[in-house]
Amino acid sequence: MFLKRQRKRADGEEYDYWSLVRTVRTARGPRHEVVARLGKLDGVKQKAARGWHDLDALLEGRPVAQQLEFGENAAAPLWRQVNLKQLRVERVRQFGRVYLGLALWRRLKLHKHLADLMPQGREQIQWDLIACILALGRFCAEPSELGVAERWYEHTALEDLLGISAEKINETRLYRGLDQLLEQKDALCAHLQEQYESWFGLGFEFLLYDVTSTYFEGLAARNTLAARGYSRDHRPDCKQVCIGLVVSPEGLPVGYEVFAGNRNDVTTLEEMVELMEQKYGQAKRVWVMDRGIASKKNLQWLRERGAHYLVGTPKKHLKKFEAALLDESDWTAIRAGLEVKMVETPEGTERFILCRSDDRATKERAMLKRQVDRLREQLEKIDASLRRKPKTNIGPTERRIGRWMGRYPAAAAVFTVELEYDNQQHACALSVQEDADRYQWACRAHGAYMLRTNYVEGDESDLWKWYIQLTQAEAAFRTSKTDLNLRPLFHQIAERVQAHILVCFLSLAMWRVLEMWMSAKGLGSCARQLLLELDELRSMDVVLPTKEAGEVRMRVVAKPEKPLAQLLFRLGIELPNVPKVIENVVPKIT
Repeated sequence: MFLKRQRKRADGEEYDYWSLVRTVRTARGPRHEVVARLGKLDGVKQKAARGWHDLDALLEGRPVAQQLEFGENAAAPLWRQVNLKQLRVERVRQFGRVYLGLALWRRLKLHKHLADLMPQGREQIQWDLIACILALGRFCAEPSELGVAERWYEHTALEDLLGISAEKINETRLYRGLDQLLEQKDALCAHLQEQYESWFGLGFEFLLYDVTSTYFEGLAARNTLAARGYSRDHRPDCKQVCIGLVVSPEGLPVGYEVFAGNRNDVTTLEEMVELMEQKYGQAKRVWVMDRGIASKKNLQWLRERGAHYLVGTPKKHLKKFEAALLDESDWTAIRAGLEVKMVETPEGTERFILCRSDDRATKERAMLKRQVDRLREQLEKIDASLRRKPKTNIGPTERRIGRWMGRYPAAAAVFTVELEYDNQQHACALSVQEDADRYQWACRAHGAYMLRTNYVEGDESDLWKWYIQLTQAEAAFRTSKTDLNLRPLFHQIAERVQAHILVCFLSLAMWRVLEMWMSAKGLGSCARQLLLELDELRSMDVVLPTKEAGEVRMRVVAKPEKPLAQLLFRLGIELPNVPKVIENVVPKIT
């Protein structure tokens, strides 16, 4: 679900309001369905005046006593005569997204935790502040540490929020900060888990595991893990590393490991499970994985160590349960068009859950029919070509057949194709046979899939719901690569690559916590729209040429528009709404 801004005209007036919508499939294609309306955008309560000196309390959501920047009491205004012709605005900075990111960093207590882990030494800037800058840069999708140092930092309000001048932020300091941060990886993962439990009351009985990859720009000669392998980014020309990510069913990242780029997914499971058990104990935990990771050897290994699992199975295994699939009894409806059935095995060590979806079946049947029709058409063209002009050299014809069979693999399983020869051993025709039984079984199996588990608790509907949460791991990867700009990597040293991925992990945790926070406040589960609104929020210096006190420079935050003000009010986020006097230059009397 996500937020959508809408406008309504009634009685000659226009009203802006937010709607909470979700995308649903209909016969006419995807449509937005309104789940709830958040009401008109006027009526947001006016907060007490708070200045920049209240930043710590504002960011952490703590109540503070009202303090004033000017005068002795709230009612006393401060008047000056201003030359309007010389009034100007300077030093406009991005404020909204970095302010929200810093609020998330503070509310996760990462500033205190890292300050304890990385005590200040002889460095001019504390390493915990450098780590904060790195994570905020990634949270704002800045693709590289060099970009943070050269462009991004000085164009944001972080200099005002953190008190670190832009001149002190350079690539060398950021790279050294990466080196210092990497040493705290395990402690950070454990701290985040504690914060998830205290903030959202989550347990970790179920852990979802999946693997992705990210590639490098360059040779990556000094990175021992960089290698060419199966690229999920469709960049087989680039070296890469694989990242195994463990998330909770809510999508909160719990831990990760970096593997060699040519590492097969199934070989990473044992290492990841052992690492997680070393860090968090061998508790009663269920591992949820897709079929690409769950090999027969991996499942046997999990059973031997007493671990539980819930995994998908290859579709070819459905044939063994054809009778149960076609039997219309004992199905449990999860929702309209989706049913599940528990199937016990003779051994009794595992349970299998058959699932079938009407919508998925309709889609898969249409896809197969389209592939069959297109492949049949191409084979008929090849047959017509051979009948028109028999071939002595059959190599090009065989490659042509193989090319079309490879383009439509699902349809290729239905066809049997052979070349026919005349008396001169010239290929003169194409013999094409369609296997009706195989086609009918494919149609019956459409929309059906199977899960397997050794977890004895929970019924078939619960197990299905737990497995569907695996999409949260996929969503976490998608967020990392699109919204947080994980790829491409520019680092060449293995340790810097590891640290860069740790920064991405921290920013992913901030992003997912924001979505959980929004969901708890009834604002949906997609942070993208909120962050786009915040991108328009700026801080700036207003320079007032006064008659009495010369030029007065006042640092202010722009008042948010009503739509954004409504969202911030629902989240309980307050902005500093009292200007801060930066300079007060009194002209010389001559």
